[in-house]
Amino acid sequence: MVEAVIQQWWAEGALTREEGEKLLESYEIAGFDWKRLAKYSFWISLVCIVIAVGAIIADKALMALLARIFRAPDIIKCLFLAGTAAVFYKAGLWRRRKQPEKVFSNEALFSLGVFATAGAIAFFGKAIDSGSGHFSILILLAAITYAILGLWFPSKLIWVFALLSLGSWFGAESGYISGWGTYYLGMNYPLRFVIFGAVLTAASSLFTAKLGRQDFMKPTRVMGLLYLLIALWILSIFGNYGEIGSWYKVRQIELLHWSLLFGMISILAILHGLKFDDPITRGFGLTFLLINLYTRYFEYFWDAVHKAIFFALLAVSFWFLGSKAERIWNLSMFKRPTSSKDSD
Repeated sequence: MVEAVIQQWWAEGALTREEGEKLLESYEIAGFDWKRLAKYSFWISLVCIVIAVGAIIADKALMALLARIFRAPDIIKCLFLAGTAAVFYKAGLWRRRKQPEKVFSNEALFSLGVFATAGAIAFFGKAIDSGSGHFSILILLAAITYAILGLWFPSKLIWVFALLSLGSWFGAESGYISGWGTYYLGMNYPLRFVIFGAVLTAASSLFTAKLGRQDFMKPTRVMGLLYLLIALWILSIFGNYGEIGSWYKVRQIELLHWSLLFGMISILAILHGLKFDDPITRGFGLTFLLINLYTRYFEYFWDAVHKAIFFALLAVSFWFLGSKAERIWNLSMFKRPTSSKDSD
């Protein structure tokens, strides 16, 4: 539109050729990221639905009303929610087939199906509850259900819920077997999840083009690295201790080996990302290596260094990091592919 007006002024003689070219080069179209807006809007919508349900549960008067309306056996509630979940899944599949471009609204329907499935499994557990307290079986049932649905549809969102449920089951099951004690096989919770995250990260390599579902490799690797590196970070702070009293008696230098392990795994992730051009492992490695360094910085120098010097050094380091990030961003902004016309 602007270009057409400038060319019209140019044709009418209101502008010289040089002035017209300068005006054409002096503006740029500022795009709007509608894709990101759509994604965040659906996320906020789902969060608001969860908050609304939570508000209903917290309201005693509404809960009493719902109790009178839905005074039914738990198995009936389970079947009702299972049917509701099936409707959401079917609607999501139908919309994805008819309108595949509406990715986020289709995935939002799958999310509602996931929540309804969780409710159905919870009421199923109440219906068959024997008082054993072994609720981790229900979490495992949810993980298996989500995994089957995620691979069948296919849906990476449902697959992520399967991995989240699997991690929850692992923590709950190991806690149940150990009598809800601090340790299981001599490991506290963070150390257990280091092993769990490492296994999940390695298992992500199974999603190859040969075995199928290659697009599931990325979310599986992301979840595995999250479990692994967050657990290593907590382990580098608290060590393999399960009681806060025991941890208070330990000097941080005695936990240095966990920090070194955390740093080594982060560096290995960076090297993997550089060697195989994998932005996931490279990004996670860099991020958690910085988290490790800043955590150690706070641990060892907070009391020893004057606060002004401490935060001045912190400001310089973040300024340096921001400058490097800005330089990389500028390079990506100004780099453009060479067209066939330019190459000629």
